[in-house]
Order: sequence, then C-alpha cells, then structure tokens
Amino acid sequence: MKITLIITTYNWREALELVLCSARRQSRLPDEILIADDGSRDDTRELVDEVVPKMPVPTQHVWQPDEGFRRSAILNKAIKMAAGDYIIQVDGDVILHRDFVRDHETFARSGQFSAGSRTLLSESLTREVFHSKRVTFRPWEKGIRRPINALRILWLARLLYPAALRYDDIRGSNLAYWRDDAVAANGYNEAIAGWGREDTEFVARLTFGGIKRRKIKFAAKQFHLYHPEASRAQLDDNDAILARTIEERLTRCNHGIESPNPAS
Repeated sequence: MKITLIITTYNWREALELVLCSARRQSRLPDEILIADDGSRDDTRELVDEVVPKMPVPTQHVWQPDEGFRRSAILNKAIKMAAGDYIIQVDGDVILHRDFVRDHETFARSGQFSAGSRTLLSESLTREVFHSKRVTFRPWEKGIRRPINALRILWLARLLYPAALRYDDIRGSNLAYWRDDAVAANGYNEAIAGWGREDTEFVARLTFGGIKRRKIKFAAKQFHLYHPEASRAQLDDNDAILARTIEERLTRCNHGIESPNPAS
C-alpha cells in the first residue's frame, strides 16, 4: 500500500517547519508528502525550498493563489496529484506522533475511512515548542490539554469504536481515506468557502456512498499548536450546503475534483 501524506498550510511557516520535522521522523514513512498550500507568502515557499531536499521521501509543494479561504480547492488539487493508494490528511498546525503514519496504516481497511483526534497544546507550551523546536511530548506534561487524548494504547484502540456509517465527530486535521473513494465522491466541495464544515460534508458523501467510518482513539496521535480561532463569517452558508447534502443523501458534489464546464 502506497501512502500519501497531505499537509494543508496557509501563512504559518514556523508551524509547517515543525509538522515537516515530525513527518520526517516517522517510524513508517509515507511514500510521498504533498504540501497543500492555500496561497501562502514567499516565506513559506522559501522554507519548502530549504526543507524538501532534506526529506527522506518525495515531497512536493502544491500551491494556489490567495483568494480567501479555499481549503477545499487546494485539497482537491493535492488529491488529484496524489500517487498513493491511501491518503492521510493533516493540517499545518499539528505535530505528528512518531507512529502516526504507522497507526493509520494499521487501521486502513477497504470500504472504510478513518477519523482520528488531536491533543491540544496550551498557548504557553506552544511558545516553548516554537523556541525549542521539539516534536515529542509526554502525555502528562504541563500544557497538555486532556492528557488522556495523548495516550497511545494500540490494543485498546483496536477494541474501541467499530466501523459504522457515521459522518459526525470529524477532524479534517486527522483524516485518512482511499484515494479512489475520494475521487468517486468528487473530492471536496468547492462551493464551501471560508472556514467550517468542508470535512464533514466530504465524509458525509463518502458515508452515503457506503464507506464506513472508523473512529481512532488511543492511536494515530497528533498535537495541535495553539492559535486564535479562524473567522466563522461564512459558517451559515456552509451549514446550508451540509444540510442539503444530508437531506438529499448526496454521494457526489458538482464542484469538486472534476467540475462542470462553466460554458455548459
């Protein structure tokens, strides 16, 4: 099984550097890494140019112009480019546990996608992490929010949360799915702009297409760097798109990886 790790990012070079550092030290390396960049400034490109030659696997920078929050569009570009059979998707503000990719590989099953969780770091611990550039944590250290979420207990993870047709409780920063399933659903819905609901709407369509969710707890751990919340100005519009997808049990979106010809 070939695995593509997709890392989304936007104008946070310092965080991306830590994500890539944690990706580089995985016990099971992904087969490729795609940095899905929603229009970052030149300093991010400079970091990528500096880091890519040091990466142990092929790493590409997938960039689009900054035209507002268009995470769905940049994810579709990356999914379309992905050479892996299986895609693990994370945001550019999380640090990956050393066994993050290995754990996702362990839980990969045909006809399923996997949704993991994350451990929040406090503002003070996040500052210290940027200063020290460390990418390892102890579950009970000061600044770890809800330490139980930081525990990796693989045997327990295997016992909990059997696969089910559910699309709730989704974190797009810790999501894994088969590329063919994503393509069949036409990827992310680019009608969703601005923060919110793009991940839930995507996996809702996977679910209505018969793909089951496996919730992962106590494995595939990641640590979320503190930052202020994004604007939710367009959340009502995105909620309406999600509601229609659920009401009509849609399995594909119109404006995704493949979009209709505007002239048609």
